[in-house]
This record gives sequence, structure tokens and C-alpha cells, in this order.
Amino acid sequence: MEDFDEFIQARGDALLRYGYVLAGNSEEAVDLVQEALARLGDAWFRVRKKNDPEGYVRTIMVRLHVRSWRRRHREELVAAVPEHGGLGDGGLWAALQELPRKQRAVLVLRYYEDLPDQEIAEILGVSRGTVRGQAARALDKLQIERAFQEAR
Repeated sequence: MEDFDEFIQARGDALLRYGYVLAGNSEEAVDLVQEALARLGDAWFRVRKKNDPEGYVRTIMVRLHVRSWRRRHREELVAAVPEHGGLGDGGLWAALQELPRKQRAVLVLRYYEDLPDQEIAEILGVSRGTVRGQAARALDKLQIERAFQEAR
């Protein structure tokens, strides 16, 4: 994949799927991919020599995702509690979307990308203990959601 356009053609769909898993919706996924590819384009000749342009793009996407979370880290208040499906009926994606951005990023990197905690910590710019804590809180929240749905 010497050529930047060839890289986009070959890996664009995979990057979009990764962005969707990370962000939880199509619009943010497209934004993440576009911004990451724009940054890759600026660094293409340097990154291409390292033979891992996709890893570079994925790292940028995670950092952009976390940065946008940090900028908006306030909670959005709503008048009524939204209805959503349980984890068993395709609601896993919905449950992941309910997680805070950092927790969702940790779970995506740990279970979707299969990265070790130390590497996740380096990508997110946090300590390994923070990664473990975020993962534990996210998994606890998913378990509580599952138990609540089963009790219905």
C-alpha cells in the first residue's frame, strides 16, 4: 500500500467500523475517520516507512475520541429517562453507547483490539491503573444493566 489513496480504498471501511464501535454512532465515526485520515495524509511519507499506517490512524481516532469526551465531559440532562432494549436483544451496542467515552474506549481497545493494559494506557495517556479501573467500572455497569433487564 504505497499510495495513500490505495490505503484509503483498502482500509477505509474497516476504519469506519472501528470508528463506529468507538464512538457509538455513524456521524461521529465518520468524523473520527475523516480527521484521522487528514492527519495521516500530512504524515503519510513518515508513517508509510514504519509499515503501520492503520495503527497510526487507529491511535489518532482513539485520541480524538477521548479528547472530544474531555471537552464535553459534562452530563447532558434530559426530561425523561430514555427507553432502550436489553443486552440480549441486540442491545449490547446500545449499552456500550451509554458508557462514558473513556470507559467505552477502554473496552474497545481491550476487547475489540485485544490490546494489553499498558498499551491502552499509552494510547489514552493515562496510567495502567486508570485503564483497569475504567474497564472494571464499565463491566460493572454492563452487568447491572443486564441484571436489570433480566429482572423485568
